[in-house]
Amino acid sequence: MAARGQSGDGVLEVRLRNLILGHSDTQPAQKTQNGDTQSPRQQPAAQPVVQSGQNKPPSPSAPDDIGGPGPSKTSRKRLNQAQRRQMSAQLSIPIDTRAPFHQSQRSYASPPSHQDQHQGARGGGGHHRREPRSATFRPPSRGNAIPSAPLTGVPFPSRSRHQSSLSYHGPMSTPNQSGWSQPPMHQGDPRLSYQMPGRPPIPGAPGMPFDGPPSMHSGHGSTDLISPGRPFETRPDELTAQSELLEGLCNTVVADAEIEPAEIMEKENFRIMIEEVARSAITEHERNENRLQDFTPENVQLKCFGSLASGFATKASDMDLGLLSPLSRIQPDAASSPIPRLVEKAFLDIGLGARLLTQTRVPIIKVCQKPTEELRLALLTERTKWEKGVTEDHDEDETHEGPDPPLVENIQAQPSVQSQEETAAPEQALQKFKQSETSSLSTYYVSAKRLLRRLGGRDITHSNLAEFKMEDVKLLNEVGLAFVEGLADIKLRDRLMRYRSLNRYDLTSQANNLRTLLGVFTQVEGEHMAILFESRPIQEKDRSREAAAESAVRSWRTLQDKSDFGRDPLVYQKELQLTVEQLKRISSLQVLLLSQAPNESAANYCSKALKLLHDLGGHDSRARADTILPTLIQHYIGGISTQAIREQVESFQQSHRVNNLRAIGRRHKSLQLAHEYEACLKKGLYTDEPAAKVRRYVDLLRAPIAKSPSPGYSNGMIPLPPDSAPLLLEMRLLGDPAGAAPNQPRDRYSSALEFPKSGVGVQCDINFSAHLAIQNTLLLRCYSHCDPRVRPLVLFVKHWAKVRRINSAYRGTLGSYGYALMMLHYLVNVAQPFVCPNLQQLARSPDGTLTPQQLEETVQCKGQNILFWRDEAEITRLARDNVLTQNREPIGHILRGFFEYYAKGGAAMSALPCRSFDWGRDVLSLRTHGGLLTKQAKGWTGAKTVVEVANSAAAPPTTATATADPIPAAAAAAAGSEQQANQTQQTNTTTAATAAVETKEVRYRYLFAIEDPFELDHNVARTVTHAGIVNIRDEFRRAWRIIRNAGRSSSSSQGGQGQQGQGQGQGQGGSNNNNNSQSHHGQNGGWRQEDLLDDVGKAEEVREREQFARLLEELHGVLVQEGGWGVCWAGRGGGGGGGGGAV
Repeated sequence: MAARGQSGDGVLEVRLRNLILGHSDTQPAQKTQNGDTQSPRQQPAAQPVVQSGQNKPPSPSAPDDIGGPGPSKTSRKRLNQAQRRQMSAQLSIPIDTRAPFHQSQRSYASPPSHQDQHQGARGGGGHHRREPRSATFRPPSRGNAIPSAPLTGVPFPSRSRHQSSLSYHGPMSTPNQSGWSQPPMHQGDPRLSYQMPGRPPIPGAPGMPFDGPPSMHSGHGSTDLISPGRPFETRPDELTAQSELLEGLCNTVVADAEIEPAEIMEKENFRIMIEEVARSAITEHERNENRLQDFTPENVQLKCFGSLASGFATKASDMDLGLLSPLSRIQPDAASSPIPRLVEKAFLDIGLGARLLTQTRVPIIKVCQKPTEELRLALLTERTKWEKGVTEDHDEDETHEGPDPPLVENIQAQPSVQSQEETAAPEQALQKFKQSETSSLSTYYVSAKRLLRRLGGRDITHSNLAEFKMEDVKLLNEVGLAFVEGLADIKLRDRLMRYRSLNRYDLTSQANNLRTLLGVFTQVEGEHMAILFESRPIQEKDRSREAAAESAVRSWRTLQDKSDFGRDPLVYQKELQLTVEQLKRISSLQVLLLSQAPNESAANYCSKALKLLHDLGGHDSRARADTILPTLIQHYIGGISTQAIREQVESFQQSHRVNNLRAIGRRHKSLQLAHEYEACLKKGLYTDEPAAKVRRYVDLLRAPIAKSPSPGYSNGMIPLPPDSAPLLLEMRLLGDPAGAAPNQPRDRYSSALEFPKSGVGVQCDINFSAHLAIQNTLLLRCYSHCDPRVRPLVLFVKHWAKVRRINSAYRGTLGSYGYALMMLHYLVNVAQPFVCPNLQQLARSPDGTLTPQQLEETVQCKGQNILFWRDEAEITRLARDNVLTQNREPIGHILRGFFEYYAKGGAAMSALPCRSFDWGRDVLSLRTHGGLLTKQAKGWTGAKTVVEVANSAAAPPTTATATADPIPAAAAAAAGSEQQANQTQQTNTTTAATAAVETKEVRYRYLFAIEDPFELDHNVARTVTHAGIVNIRDEFRRAWRIIRNAGRSSSSSQGGQGQQGQGQGQGQGGSNNNNNSQSHHGQNGGWRQEDLLDDVGKAEEVREREQFARLLEELHGVLVQEGGWGVCWAGRGGGGGGGGGAV
């Protein structure tokens, strides 16, 4: 028995060892079906584990059953070194000494987080292959310990949904005020031991315990050239060179851009003067009109906010003022307040330039100290028009959104004279809605949007689809049908009405069939192209392209008869748009639709036609005649935008019997150039002597071209007289007239009343709703006191954004305030140790003895929490004593990290143990501990179109409604009486009631998200469009590429530093989109690094001059050189194909 027992014990020992190694918690990771490595702790509890021949999972509460009867206590065997290393690599949890994020800050619900996408990559390098799905789709097992149903395939790992993000570790724990000590990250590195000027050095603290870089993933949008799975290693000499480069640039920029104290004093004196004027006007109004006899002038204040008050002002900074009058009966920012108009008139009466902008988000008065006489009279005329009740649309909308081609996004419903359509009933308005013979399809669509708005409706978007009611659907479908039935093209209308998607019965009787107005417009546009396709005189280049074109047309017709077109109107609209884009790519159709866009250059139009000729396989030669070239020439001439030029080009083609596209394009360019010169002469852009030379050159351009002895042969060049060499050089020096204001499209953000940038004295903007803006300014000013490096850092970034032309909120990029918040986020939350503490996190509890006015100024303003540590004297004292931060990094090193953080798109940082900013997911939140929220948590996942009431301030004095309270205006007050409503003027003036209900569409985008520190639902980057964010990100990538390449070698370092700080555009990366080349050959044959501060505007001017020189050379067949007063004759050129065509 003893022997048997010993033998059995040996077998049992082997069996137990195998079970421990096969089923214990320390077993090696197992391979899944697709090759991914999965740890046993990552297996969902719902997946059964077969043990000892049993086919059911063990009970969670029962002890482990190890091979039949036996003790419940599980035996364990000591692991060997290899097993312990494998277990540590798979199951250990990284230790982070910093405070974890709140669960809502980094909880990615859509799309799945990078940790999910690369869970298998960490263990075995494989990736899960996922099917595409909606952004709102959630796997059933995510975040649950036990799935509700068994999963097929590879299950999701069981883990908590609300875990701290591994892509960003956040700041270190916020210390107390007595010593916010944070150890330097690079222990023992003498280069990073930074001592502030005039301050005692602080001994370095022990290095921060860190367990190595976090688990990296191949992040979306990673821009680093190295593998994003491991941090980028920077050599000490490279880091030194990069920091020194940025340090020198920053010192140069700050010294040149810093505002002078004398300029600040001049602006302050002007502020005091206009404050007295505003006080007098408002006090008189409140006492006389509102019977507030105890109203004192001191109740009115003009407070400065913005860069001048925050400490981040430059020489070009304007003065922003906020008008506060808390005791007025009607607050200045109210829509019906007469105060903005009263202040405007008071400024005009004393000779200042003043203009009230009413279509902005809040009323703003632009003021200048010394307007020219012409400007002053224009402003007075504009004021008189308002007093008479005449309103005009100046396109002052603050949305700053570019239109979605070819349609205008924001449409103002502000006609100066009401037509019969506007006053008719809805049914009559729909019946009378027709397209005129001269109206384009895009213009007709804009009219349809205005009609829809006038009838109280709106188009469907993603943001308002859930709010649509039955009456909204009915009205929208009725306007869509009226749009089709009112088309001027009868054939097009009849074809469209036969499709199921535009059947009147389906759209009016069935409420579940929805159509968007934009979708109907797209359908009209596409059907027009389909009709042209049937009668096109030419075909595609080869059989494969012809088959693809026919397939696209068939798909288009099938789509219009789709049975479920009304199930999801936005999806159907997108399908229509995608199919139309396929039709637009058909080259034979592009020829039939060829036309010169307004303000499109003749050179660009000709290049477009030549490309079509190549795509169709045609030849621009009379020796190889085919049907493609004559057809293209016919449509080229017919598509010229200016009628006079079109007729002259047609006459040239017929008289010379020219059958060459380049020759016709050359004649078009010469006549277009003459037309542009004449427009500049008409506006008086040239002085007497240059104007005389321009007229002489215009006569030369318009002179008839002598016929060639050979019939049908003419190159379209204009011969120059022998003595005209100085004239041609003078024209080159004058520059291209196409860039002059008379030949440019009207800027929707400018006006004839816009103040010039110089020559009119001090300028300022007066905002009537600046309460929160003043608090933001105070917050930024306190941050500027925290450390002497804050101010130069912000000034440098603002200057960089300005020269790279990515600092205009009016044109789809980000304003200076946004860049200041980006830098503060880095200094507070990313830099290690932090440069500035989080002032909002350090706010003290409010004192219970505060008055209501003090509470409004320090605790809660306009319903928003404005608490932050605002003791400027205490902050300055602690900063002077070096107790606010232990970060001693030089400015150059901080700038290097700043550009890397925003350039790498979620990839690992090279010198910091965290990840870079993820533009697609993250929201910058300065108030938040850690500095980041998610777009999902904020609800900022998609663009929203909202309809807002147009802010038109007070109504003019000559128009009022019977139910409205009488509002005194400047003219009525001067006359000493209030004028009542005049019913007879309602048909030819814009009434107060109409002005009160004027609405506008505002597009809020969240492509880039920066949360305002106080107004939490306000995205500071809401004006950034798709093109804008592309330019911003490209510029950050370009800057990081230049910084990273600095110091790679001694020659490149010396050459690069020698070129920095000049700001001269020498053709190196001047365009926002030209960011591919890292360096280029200099004149001496060596390599020269790109200039970080290369001025885009100057580089663009250089390119425009070069393009204009090439145009002159093409028109006359000569080479124009600026080396002297002469022209280097390069020959007349020959053949119809000569010259190529200017780009």
